[in-house]
Amino acid sequence: MKRFVGKTAIVTGAAGHLGRATSQRLAREGARLVLMGRDLGALQALSDELPGQHRVCALDLLDREAVLAAVQQAETEFGAIDCLIAAAGGFDMGPKVHDVGADGWQKMQALNLETLLSVLAAIVPGMKQRESGHIVTVGAYAALKGGAGMGPYVAAKSAVMRATESASAELKPHNINVNGVLPSVLDTPDNRNAMPGADTSKWVTLDQLAGVIAFLVSSDSDAIHGALIPVTGKS
Repeated sequence: MKRFVGKTAIVTGAAGHLGRATSQRLAREGARLVLMGRDLGALQALSDELPGQHRVCALDLLDREAVLAAVQQAETEFGAIDCLIAAAGGFDMGPKVHDVGADGWQKMQALNLETLLSVLAAIVPGMKQRESGHIVTVGAYAALKGGAGMGPYVAAKSAVMRATESASAELKPHNINVNGVLPSVLDTPDNRNAMPGADTSKWVTLDQLAGVIAFLVSSDSDAIHGALIPVTGKS
């Protein structure tokens, strides 16, 4: 099944674990990809291994002018942007809420929320004009409530989740689907190193989460708006 033949998707954080898995899933189903992130070498290596024609955009997602220019260039080359997968983000754990300085809060907000808002500002006007589009954000199951040592992270992901719901309410009249996924612990090399004694069989694999994301940016999800879908495996 190739649901994305003739479709163009932006993936932010494309060189990260989830971005890579999602890019691989979409490319196998025929999508043209705009791979966004900071590491040019890693993005180019990913593009080279994927089937199909793709565009590499190495940039700072917090630079709104650079993101807008990259989107405009991609539209010139590929045509309309049909999908956005906002996989860029960051995680930090350790300091207690009363010990976190302003920089700690701002860092998590920048990596998780501001990177999303930057790319939304660039792609939504075109989607509204065409009355079509699918957007998927990445929240966190842990951010459904606060947790010790996770204050800045869960606050930032909570902001992503509320922004997702608000954007959905604003954009569904324009036939644009905005939804989010809320993963628990993902089976990545980093998490395996950090938790060597954990039962990894209960974790969510990257391909499993990429499959959910692929569904949400496909026409199969056209009736779904504003959903925050827990993807928690057996945990």
